[in-house]
Amino acid sequence: MADFDVIVVGSGMSGGWVAKEMSEKGFKVAVIERGRDISPTKDYTDMVDPWDTPNLDKTSAQDRADYPVQSEVYAFNQNTKHYWVKDGEHPYETPAGQDYKWRRGYHTGGRSIMWGRQSYRMSEIDFEANKKDGHGVDWPVRYKDIAPWYDYVEKFAGISGSKEGLEILPDGVFQPPHELTCAEKEFKKSIETKFPGRKLIPGRAAHLTKPTAEQSALGRGECQARSLCERGCSYGAYFSSNAATLPAAKRTGNLTMINDTAVHKVDYDAASGRVTGVKTVNVTTGEAKTITARVVFLNASTIATSMILLNSKSDAMPNGLANSSGQLGHNLMDHVAGARGGGMMPGMLDKYHYGRRPNGFYIPRFRNHTEEGEGFVRGFGYQGRIYRLNWRANLNKAGIGDDFKSQNQTPGPWYLGMVAFAEVLPNFDNHISLHKTKTDQWGMAVPVINAKYGANEVALIKQATRDTRAMLEASGFIGIEGDNPDRISADTMSTPGNGIHEMGTARMGRDPSTSVLNGFNQAHDVSNLFITDGSFMTSGGCQNPSLSYMAFSARAADHAAKLMKAGTI
Repeated sequence: MADFDVIVVGSGMSGGWVAKEMSEKGFKVAVIERGRDISPTKDYTDMVDPWDTPNLDKTSAQDRADYPVQSEVYAFNQNTKHYWVKDGEHPYETPAGQDYKWRRGYHTGGRSIMWGRQSYRMSEIDFEANKKDGHGVDWPVRYKDIAPWYDYVEKFAGISGSKEGLEILPDGVFQPPHELTCAEKEFKKSIETKFPGRKLIPGRAAHLTKPTAEQSALGRGECQARSLCERGCSYGAYFSSNAATLPAAKRTGNLTMINDTAVHKVDYDAASGRVTGVKTVNVTTGEAKTITARVVFLNASTIATSMILLNSKSDAMPNGLANSSGQLGHNLMDHVAGARGGGMMPGMLDKYHYGRRPNGFYIPRFRNHTEEGEGFVRGFGYQGRIYRLNWRANLNKAGIGDDFKSQNQTPGPWYLGMVAFAEVLPNFDNHISLHKTKTDQWGMAVPVINAKYGANEVALIKQATRDTRAMLEASGFIGIEGDNPDRISADTMSTPGNGIHEMGTARMGRDPSTSVLNGFNQAHDVSNLFITDGSFMTSGGCQNPSLSYMAFSARAADHAAKLMKAGTI
């Protein structure tokens, strides 16, 4: 008799969805989280006043020593550092001459607390891309297969956005969008007139702007536009496992949370061809324990999931669990950020924006869609915002007296900041492996992360940089700042991992010889093993991927539940 019906490894964006779906379908579910439990009343800091924040909320020298990788994230400060891991306690390696930024937090909810909340569907164009241009393998699904599940998760999670009728960026089930500022509306008018194939729309964000009865019943409230999201939201206004999926799972009575417990390997029974559970270690006490279940879902995040599977090798599977294809750990992708631009928009000084909207504008991909891309495949999208500069613009400027005080009380001009996120192609050589000799303090082999940009990614960012400047110049911005396309190379671009969208190392596919999972996130080699974190992605698109993780997780859980009830697994 197994301890549980279902084990879910990881409580973040995708794990929370699996826990909700399986619990609501009547199965006994254990969510194993390697980090501590946290609660809004004790751990969220969105109600802390600025004058009560140590060090004026600035990163200290000691922080940079303790968190050399994590402290570079925009969301790291004195009010949030307890969400991020201390890098020295969780080591990883990269080959000589390479670098990788592995950003992570170990606690209930994982990075669903700290994410940027931008939520976009993949399109039919994305699902067909690999087959059409020959990179990677063909997705075993198409948009029509996933569209109902996008509907399903959007309705529950709460996504604010506008319906635009764009083929490249399908519409969804939206709550009212955050309104564009007046300057953003002018920018929209300009680029859509001067570049007819381009659109500027409100960002699609996982924020409640008109909560449903279901969302209110979970204790979630409307977004207050305070833009303190990285601290955790006591209102539950943005989607997180802690605010939405885990509470929904808990109210069924079928959920057991197991915190402070790291999974080292998945147990496999060669006689039955199935997994039987997981081997764990308590990260506080060091106690080792085996937990059993009928079905195992891995949702530990791409790198950690790959580590667990590679460590789960056996005589029957000497290259790692579910790795007959040899693809496990390979095809590591992210999104590469670049083409940063800024500038001041003249005029409209009699107007001001209201509140601190935790969102901005989005310019969906247009290259290799409405406009050709020369020398590269795929494309990029832009995220940005235009606000009036305030007193913070003078933080590092010298001054004293009435004139300086007046200067800091008067709003500055409208200022635009924007950045492109470009697709990274699947590449077998970008991969994760386990170090042959080095282990962490719990005895797990340290991962070695090998990730480099190719010529296509460089060409994308160069084109995005040129397009950034062209749009700003055509729209009359002054004091334009931005990257120089002539100086862009694989070595000068944003370091791999900085997108915090790592994915692809246990990809879906039609052929078991070239992929790890089938079209329902089920391992080709092991029928009762499912993976629904970013590992399953066959290609990355240029959109933020979390909404896709949610949709595929709900769909895979539904499929697994049907197989379990039929007695197939």
